[in-house]
Amino acid sequence: MPATDRKLQMHELERPTAAEHHDRPKRPIRIILDDVRSRHNVGSIFRTADAFGAEGIVLCGFTPQPPHREIEKTALGATDSVPWTTAGSAEEAVRELQAQGYRVLAVEQTAEALALPQVNGGADERVALVFGNELNGVSDEVVHCCDGCVIVPQHGSKHSLNVSVCAGVVLWHCTRW
Repeated sequence: MPATDRKLQMHELERPTAAEHHDRPKRPIRIILDDVRSRHNVGSIFRTADAFGAEGIVLCGFTPQPPHREIEKTALGATDSVPWTTAGSAEEAVRELQAQGYRVLAVEQTAEALALPQVNGGADERVALVFGNELNGVSDEVVHCCDGCVIVPQHGSKHSLNVSVCAGVVLWHCTRW
């Protein structure tokens, strides 16, 4: 590290408050959580959505909802800065967002899924990303009603990433458009 480089102090990052961020314009990206069961994963996805300026999260099925100390442990206040709603099912959320003009992509391993680098859009394109349950992924019913599927290419022996890690990778890619 160069001798002149140094770690920035928190006040030097010039981050908005949670309330300021909540009210700012966001990227037209929604996140749908399909029966994600871990409160820690939910909190981590809130924090990631905040970092990338996603416009909101839809918590579906039995996905845990704020307020909860285990969600807050990883969200670090992002439940106040990221707008969120609930839906009885992810299929219901997908249909609603499609009706609003979103292209909905399931992040799921399917025979015709596109590798993440092949997925592109415009800066103003409205996209919703569906992330699934830690054991079963995105439900078959939800996969079938989405506009397409996307996978994160992997080179190791494991067949998937943790859902919160996967959300970070996919959101990073989508905010590069």
